[in-house]
Amino acid sequence: MVSGFSFDSARIRKRGKKKATRAAEPPPEPDPYATLPFEPVPPLPSIESSASIVRAYAWTGGRTTSEVHLEIETLVSVNERSATAVRPEHHDVLALCQSPRSVAEIASLRHLPLGVTKVLLGDMASHGLIDVHRTASSYGEERPDGALLERVLAGLRRL
Repeated sequence: MVSGFSFDSARIRKRGKKKATRAAEPPPEPDPYATLPFEPVPPLPSIESSASIVRAYAWTGGRTTSEVHLEIETLVSVNERSATAVRPEHHDVLALCQSPRSVAEIASLRHLPLGVTKVLLGDMASHGLIDVHRTASSYGEERPDGALLERVLAGLRRL
């Protein structure tokens, strides 16, 4: 015997007969009418926590542009005709625009895509509900004002 292994088959015969093993039972057939358990469904957000029940593309009617061209830095503010706004999403935007705000700020605060915000604000501007303040890039000049760029550069250096 080397390392616990023996080539002597007599030892197996001396121990006695091997017990008879039972035949393995066949696996049960699947029940064709059994239902699988459902995965847990995450809870729906409450109406108070969601921005709105209406999808953003419904506000814009599926449009991606408006008659008024707005840059992301364009400032908008309320005017005297703002009180005539009827749509609820207009009221939400007007509440944000009591002081001048940029298009990007409004999109961020309303949790809306920038394109949807531009269309919404463009519609409001065409109806006269908000004032659109011109930016340096909206004057149509090819080159930006050098003095403005110098002030921006000085401000960045101070950071």
